[in-house]
Amino acid sequence: MPWWPFRRPSRSSSRVAASSSSSSGWQPDEIALPRLQGSRRYLQEQPYLLPKDLGEVNRLDFQHYALRAALRSNYLAPIEQPRRILDVGCGTGQWAFELAQQFPQAEVVGLDLEQAKATTPPSNYRFVQGDILQGLPFDNNSFDFVHQRLLFLAIPLAAWPGAVQELARVTAPGGWVELVETGTALQDWLPCGPATQEFWRLAAQLAALRGIDTDDVPHSLARYLEEASLVNIHYQPFSVPLGEWGGRIGSLMALDLREACKAISAPIAARFGRSEQDVLQLIERASQEWNEFRTKWPFAIAYGQKLLTH
Repeated sequence: MPWWPFRRPSRSSSRVAASSSSSSGWQPDEIALPRLQGSRRYLQEQPYLLPKDLGEVNRLDFQHYALRAALRSNYLAPIEQPRRILDVGCGTGQWAFELAQQFPQAEVVGLDLEQAKATTPPSNYRFVQGDILQGLPFDNNSFDFVHQRLLFLAIPLAAWPGAVQELARVTAPGGWVELVETGTALQDWLPCGPATQEFWRLAAQLAALRGIDTDDVPHSLARYLEEASLVNIHYQPFSVPLGEWGGRIGSLMALDLREACKAISAPIAARFGRSEQDVLQLIERASQEWNEFRTKWPFAIAYGQKLLTH
């Protein structure tokens, strides 16, 4: 029998799923991405914009290493010796693998819609298939550290408060929840050039059609944690250079972002009646601008602690 505590989503947790469609205005059969566009595979039943395929697996691994280098850490929350760790939207599992190695005494769970790759993970790691929008399949107070990173293209705006409440629900008293996000709000990306601005406008419009807000979420993380009754909340915006002007990290982050933009080029082209080649050329001009304008990629990290029970 597996060690992790399974549970059926309660009525309260199922509201995450309900709000993600009806309140956001997006339904699975509306504004659907084709399952295959070119060589890329997209999820039809989810609002998630990025593909689920080997190319994305490779990009996510690369992104993990670049972000870790930029932050000089895998997390900021003041965790000590957690016994159980949960990574929601674990992607390739690389972050969770490293936490499992850092805390060999801990049991580490990665949760995602699909298992991304067949690798040999650390012995104290387990993958659980699940969907934050349907509620987490774990008992209350199960984990000492709950981590969620870069789901701004996966969780509709209306579902964010409920999703963070789910993260808090499965966190043990005294444990920590940490959120890491970015967005496409132009005021956060300045200075940036006209091609970058045009691409972000297209990306934001496509996301909005699926109920996803790419502007406000990074600025709302602390509020979501507060509304979930967490305390000792810390909010830290930070920016990472994009392009060779930013040295090794800038070059790494520019490559990651360019590939992420290319990953949604086909859906953007299909939705807005443009050729994919035109969109790819726009991305290429944007990536050149990052050096010219010394553009930085904005992120935000927020973490909070669940109150100890008496």
